[in-house]
Amino acid sequence: MSDSSPSSRDYISTKDLILPHIMSKNEIEKEMATIDMTLIQKSAKQLNFGSYEEKETAAKEIKRLAMADGCVKRLLAELGIVRSLVSMLTDGKDGDGLPGRISAAEALIELAKGTFRNKVLMVKAGLITKLQQLMDNKEFSRRQELPLLLLSISSLAKTNFHFATRQIFPFLIRTLNSKETPLNTRLTCLETLYNFSIQLDNIKSMVTSGAIDALVITSLDKATSEEALSVLSNLILSAEGKRGIENHPMAPKTLIEIMSREENPRCQELASYLVLVLAHGNKEQRRKMHECGIVPVLLQLALLGSPLAQKRALKILEWYKNEGHEKGCVHSGPRLETVSSLVLSSASDGNTEQNNKAVKRMVKQSLDRNMTSLLQRATTSRDFSSISEKAMVFSSSSKSLPY
Repeated sequence: MSDSSPSSRDYISTKDLILPHIMSKNEIEKEMATIDMTLIQKSAKQLNFGSYEEKETAAKEIKRLAMADGCVKRLLAELGIVRSLVSMLTDGKDGDGLPGRISAAEALIELAKGTFRNKVLMVKAGLITKLQQLMDNKEFSRRQELPLLLLSISSLAKTNFHFATRQIFPFLIRTLNSKETPLNTRLTCLETLYNFSIQLDNIKSMVTSGAIDALVITSLDKATSEEALSVLSNLILSAEGKRGIENHPMAPKTLIEIMSREENPRCQELASYLVLVLAHGNKEQRRKMHECGIVPVLLQLALLGSPLAQKRALKILEWYKNEGHEKGCVHSGPRLETVSSLVLSSASDGNTEQNNKAVKRMVKQSLDRNMTSLLQRATTSRDFSSISEKAMVFSSSSKSLPY
């Protein structure tokens, strides 16, 4: 199989990143000369020793300072602010702690932007280990801040920095499955899952957490289809992921339906890639897809899809054609050679809209002819049913009907 995975985001090594180094005493003094240290010192003091209300105020001020000046992000990390903010996420009672948790999460999200070191510090401060406590807090776990925070640290999966991720996936999948989750939060969860799925080591935990079921269902939604299919395209690269998709009862119908949607060529490409991987060397999967009506969809995709989708559809059609020859079946649909020539002529002809209409008409006519042929055979079999029954009495070697 010559097609490569459709994942477009590359794996990033730590050597490719500009990592902020630990600041020397002279560097810290130089930074202090250009920054209003009074506010920073006050915020740091309130965050470490103040009341809960003072901590909330300090977190808001830290967010503002981090947004205004990138140098502050490095300086705040040196002052231990990150660890204090992570601790603040689980401080306070459920009733009166929500505003403070939100302020702390927003400050951490801002501190994480563009800084590899601050993200590492968040993980080392115990953000992942506190996740279960945060999930148990229904008010906070329903908000977008926690998924955004996890998205921030998920970019570490593209580097050589390894950390435990098993506790993250149940939260993301639960959020994705919830009907109350708004679209932007669902997209955030999908992007986070995509980042983690780049690392093959994470896939087994994702599969056991129920990721495949959530992603197959989510891929049917046109608003989230491309993102969900992108994650599935990463999962299918591992044995666990491929097995999970193969065994999912909705996967064949879902992928076929998505391939039939002309309004999103990228989704057609991703769905055809998944079908290509599933069908490769697997007659059982091809049989399931055939029963779900994949052949007409592949014909239409091979004629009207993007160049990449056409290539994949033609490859799958070739497998079905070869299987038909092996079984000695009569081929009554459009010949693969005809489909290939039409693909080439459609690409060279400028009148795309007219070609599309002609192709759809051809596919429909072909399917209508097949249906007419089947009905004629069925009618003929009824007319000669009594003769066939008598013949079977005298001969046990009667050949089965071609349909």
